[in-house]
Amino acid sequence: METNSNLICWVVFIGLLFTRFWMISILYAIWWYLDRDTPRQGGRQSAFIRRQTIWKYMKDYFPISLVKTAELDPSRNYVAGFHPHGILATGAFINLCTESTGFSSVFPGIRSHLMLMHWCFWAPVYRDYIMCSGLVSSDKESAAHILSRKEGGNLLSIVVGGVQESLNARPGAYKLVLRNRKGFIRLALTHGADLVPIFSFGENDIYDQVENSPGSWLRWFQDRIQKNIRGSIPLFYGRGVFQYSFGLMPYRRAITTVVGKPIEVQKTPHPSQEEVDRL
Repeated sequence: METNSNLICWVVFIGLLFTRFWMISILYAIWWYLDRDTPRQGGRQSAFIRRQTIWKYMKDYFPISLVKTAELDPSRNYVAGFHPHGILATGAFINLCTESTGFSSVFPGIRSHLMLMHWCFWAPVYRDYIMCSGLVSSDKESAAHILSRKEGGNLLSIVVGGVQESLNARPGAYKLVLRNRKGFIRLALTHGADLVPIFSFGENDIYDQVENSPGSWLRWFQDRIQKNIRGSIPLFYGRGVFQYSFGLMPYRRAITTVVGKPIEVQKTPHPSQEEVDRL
């Protein structure tokens, strides 16, 4: 989905250069250059975008719900490990990047950020839109900028399994990519940010995926792409708009995103591998 949106924005941006509206693309290019570091500096959240009615319709379609099990202290910063990725991380986006499930009311004083692959911010206009929802670039500089805010009240969510985990997403099972993904633990220690576990039950149920078990030619091809461009191409399918047998619309299956109790973390500016492993 991100790929399609990126492509459309690029086509429009380049296409305008060959029309009498070429100045629009030139002016935007200047703005883009001046604003190039914003995705790494906390983005540019907009309450107006996060509260758009379309997100409520999207939430009701499945439906999607947000469950709180503990308070989050607004004076603290947090790193959330979000599981699972699913095909499109739908639960992560709806719950953490929109107000359709009432995040700011459920967790008052907490500002939510969700990390997204940095190449998604290369598309003109699209980059500005996704930043308005709370999405930020997934690199160390971006994380450090948010977690260094001394006033607290920031929740930085990382979909730990990433795109590799999406290749395992299929209904009725959860296979997480986690054992060798400890960067978010080191991040929490370095900045003294408490860890918050978040699990989105039902995330894997909204799409089927073409069989790609390890050892198959399709999985070999997908793994090569993931290794070379740090992206994946899961061959997924769901239902159609007016029929239920095949299409790209997700199935209407409930997603329940549960935010767990924070794990207290003591600030350790230069954590050892042993300290990371222990936490």
